Amino acid sequence: MTIAKQLKDHFYYADYCNWSESERWELIAGIAYAMNAPLRIHQEIVGELGGQIRNYLQGKSCKWYVAPFDVRLPQEDEADDQVDTVVQPDLLVVCDLSKLDEKGCRGAPDWIIEVLSPSTAVKDMETKRLLYQQHGVREYWIIHPTEEWGMIYRLNEKGKYDLPRVISLEKTITVSIFEDLQIDWEFLKQE
Repeated sequence: MTIAKQLKDHFYYADYCNWSESERWELIAGIAYAMNAPLRIHQEIVGELGGQIRNYLQGKSCKWYVAPFDVRLPQEDEADDQVDTVVQPDLLVVCDLSKLDEKGCRGAPDWIIEVLSPSTAVKDMETKRLLYQQHGVREYWIIHPTEEWGMIYRLNEKGKYDLPRVISLEKTITVSIFEDLQIDWEFLKQE
């Protein structure tokens, strides 16, 4: 990002698209957040969860993606260039395929998983949780990779997240939006 861009107060997807591809950024309400390379355990968890989700979704209409994958979250119906929120969740599932285009996803995925990293933990647990609730992400999982716990937020009928279900990454966990999908954490015991 150039110094001129660093001095700018508010960024849009049009700005974001012109930044170096060698760096990863997210925009939340026009504020740019740099993303660092994750720890090895982070990538192992993302890879294993992605594999379990991929296997479950074979032959189904929903699609799954892993970062880097742009999710544009418009406030209303503004053009892409004017969208000021673009995130790259670690894992996501989209069931409304009309939200998908060549750039990624425009609108809320159905399920997002963020695996915490030291540099992004507060953003994932607070800023993104509120953002995902506002945009209607049906299920949001936050996974702590080294302490082996997670929090599952589910959107209720009022469009708000209920208090999180706190989980230990020891048992098989059922995904509420796919009641026949169970995430098996056994792979963590093999470390």
